Amino acid sequence: MLPGFELAYETWGTLNSDGSNAVLVEHALTGDSHIIGPAEPGHPTAGWWDGLLGPGRSVDTGEFFVVAPNVLGGCQGSTGPSSADPDGKSWGSRFPYVTPRDQVAVETQLADALGIASWAAVLGGSMGGMRALEWAVMHPDRVDSLLVLASTASASAEQIAWASPQLHAITSDPGWRGGDYYDAAPGEGPHRGLGIARRIAHVTYRGEQELAERFGRDPQDDEDPAQGGRFAIESYLDHHADKLVRRFDSGSYVTLTRSMNAHDVGRDRGGVASALSRVKARSVIAGVDTDRLYPPYQAQALAEGIRGAGEPALISSPYGHDSFLIETDQIGALVKSLIG
Repeated sequence: MLPGFELAYETWGTLNSDGSNAVLVEHALTGDSHIIGPAEPGHPTAGWWDGLLGPGRSVDTGEFFVVAPNVLGGCQGSTGPSSADPDGKSWGSRFPYVTPRDQVAVETQLADALGIASWAAVLGGSMGGMRALEWAVMHPDRVDSLLVLASTASASAEQIAWASPQLHAITSDPGWRGGDYYDAAPGEGPHRGLGIARRIAHVTYRGEQELAERFGRDPQDDEDPAQGGRFAIESYLDHHADKLVRRFDSGSYVTLTRSMNAHDVGRDRGGVASALSRVKARSVIAGVDTDRLYPPYQAQALAEGIRGAGEPALISSPYGHDSFLIETDQIGALVKSLIG
């Protein structure tokens, strides 16, 4: 690893003697390595792909050795802004600017340490899809098969634009203190800014049709919007903001959002087309028909650029971008087509 930096991870299954059955799972922005299992101390919710991985499931942990690292820059065990530096002080504002390419470089060292020369499959959605794609471009001989869900070859202007008010919400919070708030008393960090950022983000994660059908213009319970009360959709966003504030670090949210903005597989590689031509992995690329954050045309462009990928799959779901976490039956079928 880089000096003073560590990468936390979880594994399931048993690695073959030749390391040929290893599968890498890359999590999204506010995810972590808890992809399988029930809620537990440190993990307030069940594994985010619990229906997809496990004994007898699409990624059978009786057959495959699954590795799920916590991303560099996060706050779930791997080194991030909240972590102590070699002198014992939180990195805070001194934490370096990292890109998905940097994160994969550190994960490469993890693979080496585990004795994995190549991955049977690398799977990822959204931000995890960025790192999965970087693996296949950076190390084409170390990725046998690739699944990229609801992601892109490079962050678009609109994706960066959606990220901008989220970043401003956090960095404008008085509790941000330039990123060096880790010695603040409980409750004095930039929690309000993080909650606003999550509200903005969550709107982009779900489908417009779903929100219309679930909430419409209904008020929240007995609240009256005309008297300062909330609409039901506002209560829903408040709920998700409160959940994230309790479990995630604002500094990591800023670091990882900036890393997603930096994503560009074509950087210093002669452009996106040249970069994608490096991929040797058997590839399945998929988009979601209602995804307004990573629209299906980006999956189409990825599939066209990767030799042998064929037509991209289209996940049909009312849930928008979050479908890559929800539609496990459809995703499981894609996984089986890739490694089954």
